[in-house]
Amino acid sequence: MVQLASPPSADLRDEILALKKERNAVILAHNYQIGEIQDIADYVGDSLGLSYKARETDAEVIAFCGVHFMAETAKIVNPHKTVVLPDKDAGCSLEESCPPDELAAFLEENAEKNYYVIAYINCSAGVKALSDVICTSGNAVRIVEAAPKDRPILFVPDQNLGQWVANQTGREMDFWRGACYVHVEFTRDSIAKIKAQYPDAAVVAHPECTSAVRLLADEVCSTEKMVHFCRDSEAQNIIVVTESGMLHRLRKEAPGKNLIAGPTDRCACSDCRYMKLNTLEKLYRCLRDLKPEIVLPEDIRQRAEAPILRMLELSR
Repeated sequence: MVQLASPPSADLRDEILALKKERNAVILAHNYQIGEIQDIADYVGDSLGLSYKARETDAEVIAFCGVHFMAETAKIVNPHKTVVLPDKDAGCSLEESCPPDELAAFLEENAEKNYYVIAYINCSAGVKALSDVICTSGNAVRIVEAAPKDRPILFVPDQNLGQWVANQTGREMDFWRGACYVHVEFTRDSIAKIKAQYPDAAVVAHPECTSAVRLLADEVCSTEKMVHFCRDSEAQNIIVVTESGMLHRLRKEAPGKNLIAGPTDRCACSDCRYMKLNTLEKLYRCLRDLKPEIVLPEDIRQRAEAPILRMLELSR
């Protein structure tokens, strides 16, 4: 057991790495995390990639640098491992938009429809437990295309992603009225202002954006696919319309490009207040104390695991 009372600031990175080794831990970080956390992580990626890494790791401890539903997902597929989240308050507006009790009540009231529930991974374990299959922005089209044709689809909780997938697949779906507060801050006018400065710029946008913004984009895709787009695009100037943390990774992966933070009407870029709650200091403490730890009721965990494993199988 490490007995350090507080981390020495000058050696914080070294202390984290020492703790990681002693704990037999792996550090997973989402693309929206601050640069310092991305740089120290064992793996940086989107929700789908992180789901695979959480499933495959041999580590005894998973330090998940993201938001609460992501750490829950890691725990769901790793019930015997210790999963910690640097800040217990790192939540998600999409998760909050779809409480499990409200979804359960809706499904009961509409039982005659026999909905096939596809849940975007940005939801709680309780919502996953009520779902038939999970999806991410990277595999949502594939998951919807694989859905049974004889049952109506209910897509929860992100209506913007759901509408984009419906357009891509031609499948009719009903949508839960949830949205990511960060991505709906982007507007057509705010993107047009940047395009006026860089008329030759390509625009890449996340499908959680509104349809008005998606229509302006040269490419709509997950954060992982943004890496490939920015590397492969012939455009020198690229406007990146997603959470600002993505730019840290993109600038390392596509160093020759001028990557411009997608603006909102209020600022030059958009930060997720939840993603930015995690810091190196909090990562150090959660590895030291193994807290805050993600703990789930076993019945919820088991019911939530089935649709996640179904997603992983369909995505291979």
